[in-house]
Amino acid sequence: MRKKLVIIGAGSAMFTQGLAADLITKQPGGAKWHLSLVDIDEKVLDGIVRLVKKMIDAKKADIELSWSTDRRDCLPGADYVVTTIGVGGRRAWEQDVFIPRKYGIHQPVGDTAMPGGISRAMRMVPAMLAITKDVIRYCPNAYFFNYSNPMAIICRAIRKKLNYPITGLCIGTAALEWYIADYMGYDRNKVTSLAAGINHCTFIYDFRYEGKNAWPDVRKKLLEEYGDFFMNINDKDLSDKKIDKNILALGEPFSWSFFLKYGAFPAPGDRHITEFFTEYFPNGKYFGRVLGHDAFSFEKTIEMGDKIHDDIMKTAYSPEPLGEEFFTHFHGEHEQLMDIINSIELDLRETYYMNVQNNGAIPNLPSWAVVEMPAIATATGPKPMMLDNFPDTLASFITRFLSVIEITVDASLNGDRRLMEEAILAGGYITDRNAVRSMVDDLLIAQKEYLP
Repeated sequence: MRKKLVIIGAGSAMFTQGLAADLITKQPGGAKWHLSLVDIDEKVLDGIVRLVKKMIDAKKADIELSWSTDRRDCLPGADYVVTTIGVGGRRAWEQDVFIPRKYGIHQPVGDTAMPGGISRAMRMVPAMLAITKDVIRYCPNAYFFNYSNPMAIICRAIRKKLNYPITGLCIGTAALEWYIADYMGYDRNKVTSLAAGINHCTFIYDFRYEGKNAWPDVRKKLLEEYGDFFMNINDKDLSDKKIDKNILALGEPFSWSFFLKYGAFPAPGDRHITEFFTEYFPNGKYFGRVLGHDAFSFEKTIEMGDKIHDDIMKTAYSPEPLGEEFFTHFHGEHEQLMDIINSIELDLRETYYMNVQNNGAIPNLPSWAVVEMPAIATATGPKPMMLDNFPDTLASFITRFLSVIEITVDASLNGDRRLMEEAILAGGYITDRNAVRSMVDDLLIAQKEYLP
């Protein structure tokens, strides 16, 4: 009998393209597969179905394909469900960033923390709750993986409201492990790490090469090459001090300065981490630039997303067949999913970074918290690894962020605008309550067609 994988939000074309390529080339568990695609946008769904058909034909893969704009058509019999939805798409995301800018709040991403992440949660959580209820009804034994943001808020809301074991996936922590390995000239396959935190703000606090603690060597190399910069920097410099081309080439200057202070490296790097440590970047100033503008330009992110989508649709509707090279260049969020499924299917008990409920695995963080941490992919589902050595200093940062997440969860579960305001104030992004009320008004009006 075929295994069945359902992708909800298949119109997230780059993810679906990469995941389909992995499914075709890896065939996890040695099983035969049925892939089912769901998206509420009929036109976009038609394009991605055409593309996946071309991919299957190019490889002559033994994969069955089905699709629908109604997830209830596809969920029955599913073994795995993956969500990659974005309620309102990039146009709604733009408002999450552009509206707070009017109030002096500059966000490089705006999908996880800060007012943009909180606004996004208000429309994403109700949609994800509805999907989860259908998963429980139509395929209660399926493993459910979520890629949608804001990750920690969504996963916590589902666990709090429905007590359902959704698992969040993100490549960010693993990608930072590879980034440090590449900086050191290490073989990525010989590097291991321990990290914990919340999605888009985890801390790699143990980093090893061939089993040996590599942090002393990383620190030594960094200071030898960039010591003049990092040893003469204070907190004010994080916003004002301009960085030269050498530091630009290195990348992640805030994260490296954090590492020198605390002995842990924040993942997935400055673009996301700065949204959690906003106190260091007043008015969005980041090393002489402005976040979301000339530092991690939000407009360029949106432009790139639109272009990628258009290019994928052109490929989908092109009469030209796909060549072998089409399957060799996929990197991104989807990368680990097939390996995780393979580990579950064969009970290989391999370890990956996942977003799971803590349940005491990290004793100095709340048991109820959804944390990004190493988890073991077993035949009975993901199991968090015990991390009883997570530093208290790092735990204190995460505990502070969790309080904002919990207020946001309650706001999104109840459609409570007052709690939405309180979440923004609790984050310290802005202290003028009247301005917060006005900003929330603007956000809710702009997003009204996507709210329940």
